[in-house]
Order: sequence, then structure tokens, then C-alpha cells
Amino acid sequence: MNKTVAVLGVTGAVTAVVGAPLVIGMVGFTSAGIAAGSVAAKMMATAALANGGGVAAGGTVAVLQSIGAVGFSMAGKAVLVAAGASSGAVLGAASSALKKFT
Repeated sequence: MNKTVAVLGVTGAVTAVVGAPLVIGMVGFTSAGIAAGSVAAKMMATAALANGGGVAAGGTVAVLQSIGAVGFSMAGKAVLVAAGASSGAVLGAASSALKKFT
């Protein structure tokens, strides 16, 4: 395995596990609930209008709020690790392939 692929794979995995909860919190899905005036609040208002006044259980807003409140489950973290590592490895492989042409 190429060293660049391995390094970017690990970097992608760590970035996904650490970065995803941070981004979800910055958007406004927090442990205290949805932050007023945030993107999350706008998403919730839109979802409520579309569903006749309530937010659908299992919908995007509900899932993101659950993650904001309690974090990712172990299964969720495993998915993040796999997705991040795969993305990083693909970038590493593409980088290595491009270097051959320069």
C-alpha cells in the first residue's frame, strides 16, 4: 500500500469522527436543543411546515438533533470511520496517480 494512501485514509477517518459532530453543533443542533436563529432552526421550521406542524420522527432534522444531543452511536462512529477512511484513501490514490503524470 502506498504511504500517501495510508496517511490520507487515517486522516480521513479521524477528520470524519471529530469533524462531523463539530459541524452538526455549529449548524445549531446542540445538547441543549436547536439553537434559535440557526440553520438548524430554519430546517426545523421547514420540516414542521412540510409535515403539518410537527417534525417527523426519523427524519433528517430529528436524526441530526439526536446526534447533537447525545452524539453518534458506536455504529454511527463506525460508519464515519469507514466513510472517512475510504474518502481519504481515494484521495491518496488519486494523488499518487497524478504524481506519475507530472
